[in-house]
Amino acid sequence: MPRTARDVVFVDGVRTPFGKAGPKGLYAETRADDLVVRVIRELLRRNPGLPPERIGEVAIAATTQIGDQGLTIGRTAAVLAGLPRSVPGYAIDRMCAGALTAATTAAASIAFGASDVAIAGGVEHMGHHPMGEGVDPNPRFVSEQLVDTSALVMGSTAENLHDRFPHITKARADAYALGSQRKVAEAYAAGKIQPDLVPMAIRSAEKGYGLATVDEPPRPDTTAEGLAGLKTPFRPHGHVTAGNSAGLNDGATGCILAAEDVAGELGLPARMRLIDFSFAGVDPEVMGIGPIPATETLLARNSLTMDDIGLIEINEAFAVQVLSFLDHFKIADDDPRVNPWGGAIALGHPLASSGVRLMMQLAREFAERPQVRYGLTTMCIGMGMGATVLWENTGLWENTGFRENTSFEGAK
Repeated sequence: MPRTARDVVFVDGVRTPFGKAGPKGLYAETRADDLVVRVIRELLRRNPGLPPERIGEVAIAATTQIGDQGLTIGRTAAVLAGLPRSVPGYAIDRMCAGALTAATTAAASIAFGASDVAIAGGVEHMGHHPMGEGVDPNPRFVSEQLVDTSALVMGSTAENLHDRFPHITKARADAYALGSQRKVAEAYAAGKIQPDLVPMAIRSAEKGYGLATVDEPPRPDTTAEGLAGLKTPFRPHGHVTAGNSAGLNDGATGCILAAEDVAGELGLPARMRLIDFSFAGVDPEVMGIGPIPATETLLARNSLTMDDIGLIEINEAFAVQVLSFLDHFKIADDDPRVNPWGGAIALGHPLASSGVRLMMQLAREFAERPQVRYGLTTMCIGMGMGATVLWENTGLWENTGFRENTSFEGAK
């Protein structure tokens, strides 16, 4: 029988506040799977029109799939969250783009008609499971020179980008990082980030029980002088510091995706529409340039240019990685389309969870900008990859009658 792909929409997204990894972090004594359970339950609470039995899949990503974020966490978290046993789930890994891949994979299933609604997200407890824990890289990578040894150390790959693009100086990377901290502080002060946060119960053997309600990593008192004086741990007299990079963090994200007609049937909001997505591979030792070919492929396939894109949510793994993307597309460092509420340098980057954070911020930004038609969520990925998703603002059509007026000006 002939099949036609269905439109897929982003219904809603939530996340736990992000914590600092380590023995003094918010979630030092909290399980990773409990973070995911909290997110799933909050998604259902916020969307009472969604019958739990209509959920066709729970896709949860984790980079380090052992311990409390192992055991096919998409399925186990669904059971722990109280979803019907008939709801299946799975785990997925594409390192930093885990949650993004969970969302695109679930969306593809919906578009094909294999399910109507899905929950997709990610978790990373880097305090319990440091990046690379339990990994045994095949010695052929080095012995056969398949990759440079720096490819296995993300900070070193960022230093390699500084080598490749010497015009991206440490001072420029620090300035970008300072801007991220400032934008996050302003967004918090304006109440823009808090609506997507779900309070998370925490405990400490020393301090007792508490409630995590805000992100722990932001440093609103950051100064240019302070950034300039930080050590460069990946290379003597290098460029990459703890101040112009995302930190080591713990946290979970989740979102509801649905076929657009099903969202309408259930009375669920359609905050933005998934148009297309692209993944690309690059040399692992310069993995930070991955978003460039992924975005180029996506724009070309949809007959668009960067001038057509009104919002860009790019994961700030390293400032140099973002700046290389901006330079390639001739975008200014302070372009208001880019991470208007700040990014991972300030908020944190719990690896596999970050892709859905980009999506929920983009959805909120779309709602504030009904004149914007297209937006991107994009990120680099360890071992040499990039990912980009193209989204369309459903609010544009609702508020401007775009379908009837295709010459609407300003619909970027």
